[in-house]
Amino acid sequence: MTESQRPSGEYPMHPSYGNGDAAYPPPPSYRPTQPVAAGPGTTVWPGSGGADGHSGGGDDGYGDFHGLPQPAPQPPARGRRRVGRPVALLTAVAVAAAVVGGATATVIGQFTDSGSSGSGSSSAVSGTTVSQSSAGTVAGVAQAVSPTIVEIVASSNAGQSTGSGVIITSDGEIVTNNHVIAGTGAIKVTLSTGRTYTAKVVGTDADKDLALIKLEGARGLKTATLGDSSSLKVGDQVVAIGSPEGLTGTVTSGIVSALDRDVTVAKDSDSGQGQQGGGRGVWPFEFGGQQFNGDTGNSTTTYKAIQTDASLNPGNSGGALINMNGEIIGINSAMYSASSSDGSNSAGAGSVGLGFAIPVNTLKADLDTLRSGNSS
Repeated sequence: MTESQRPSGEYPMHPSYGNGDAAYPPPPSYRPTQPVAAGPGTTVWPGSGGADGHSGGGDDGYGDFHGLPQPAPQPPARGRRRVGRPVALLTAVAVAAAVVGGATATVIGQFTDSGSSGSGSSSAVSGTTVSQSSAGTVAGVAQAVSPTIVEIVASSNAGQSTGSGVIITSDGEIVTNNHVIAGTGAIKVTLSTGRTYTAKVVGTDADKDLALIKLEGARGLKTATLGDSSSLKVGDQVVAIGSPEGLTGTVTSGIVSALDRDVTVAKDSDSGQGQQGGGRGVWPFEFGGQQFNGDTGNSTTTYKAIQTDASLNPGNSGGALINMNGEIIGINSAMYSASSSDGSNSAGAGSVGLGFAIPVNTLKADLDTLRSGNSS
């Protein structure tokens, strides 16, 4: 459609045909309303001079236009609603985006916080060197307790006896089995670090198969924590640490298989110190009226023992049986070996999951006697 170039308010006059009373084409019944400029940025509309919006008369058929300026008409309500919808929609989208964004940030925060410092899994358990991620595991127990377990080599005229021991004081008090050091003249102790000391016997109790020795010139040693063997239950997890076959710091694990087993062992050194096979033999013991790992002799003693399926081998005697809190709950003292039960060479003997340990409460009750230097 071509835009009209006529000035605003000008309309052409049409010639009359016939009597001149009528013009063709006839003029409109009223003059269209035109805006009146009232100043920059303001538009007003003229009001009507009559009820029909124009006054009669005039040659052009429109008549004179009269009226006062009126405010520009407001946009219809429907138009406002159209505008409002996009705004409301944008607002809703923004809110939804904020909610989704917040939820996403929360999820991301949960993932990133798991690796943050503070009370994370890498923090150490109070009072130990075990990390929280290793607490209650064999690895955690081994890390915490292995530095307190030593290898003992006791020499005599008959040969050498190899066993293990547990450090209980920082200046070098060590608990072991009586049968490991009985009848010996010289005792050499090797720490988990490889450092060696000489030791002397402080006290022995053959009836309980316990002995206390002390390192010469030792100080600042890491010590083991003595637990409570009365709280043990069958099925509890345990860890054994010792020096089987001279392999210092060997760690095995298992469970408590039974409690209060009556185990009988030899009291004197002549009944079998495990001298065979280069000093790595097993200690003979009796259970249920039968002898295992050789002859126990005539001088014997019986105690209530913890039975475990944690692997024990020659050299584990005097080492530690430990609960999953890293506490000593027994001193390993005997094991059954099928290879040596018939009295054959014990060098090929091995664990079959029948091991025994002296309850730690028996040791704690006997410590004062051992420290006094009394021997039985």
